[in-house]
Amino acid sequence: MWVAIRAGLVFLVLCGLIYPLVCTGVAQVLMPGRANGSLIESADGAVVGSELIGQKFEDPKHFQSRVSSIDYKAEASGSNNYAPSNPALQERMEASIEEWNKLNPEVPSGQVPLALLTNSGSGLDPHITPESARVQVPRISRLTGVSAAQLEQLVDDHTEGRDLGLFGEPRVHVLKLNMALDVLLAGK
Repeated sequence: MWVAIRAGLVFLVLCGLIYPLVCTGVAQVLMPGRANGSLIESADGAVVGSELIGQKFEDPKHFQSRVSSIDYKAEASGSNNYAPSNPALQERMEASIEEWNKLNPEVPSGQVPLALLTNSGSGLDPHITPESARVQVPRISRLTGVSAAQLEQLVDDHTEGRDLGLFGEPRVHVLKLNMALDVLLAGK
């Protein structure tokens, strides 16, 4: 019995204390930004978000993120995974389209990329497609007075390519795009 207790204590210290500390130390040395949450800071050094977790933007003057059934709460990652025939999904989609039409009268709902109306698998996706950003340009231009050409250039400047040139799709990080838009608006 004493052997089992001693072995348990040794493995508790080894696996519960030493191993996590070594892993944390290695991560802090090799990739400190990622080890600390891939945080995004504003120009004044305040943390405004993470590169890994999306945010909801209430102000119609900002680019909007994808729909999140969990309201971008990182502790509740996931999606409701409704089937296309589910009435709850149809109701939510109709509400999203109605909201779109109210905020974006310049763009018919038939031209809205599906990515702006559907959840990502995690409900936390910080990216939208470049098309999803461009379709919002008329609204943002109307509300901010920034020319559509400037906003298009902003979207182009913040479009990330495929990883290693092969994997994934081109994407735009919404928080970074909105931070650049805020800088542009502050300089107006």
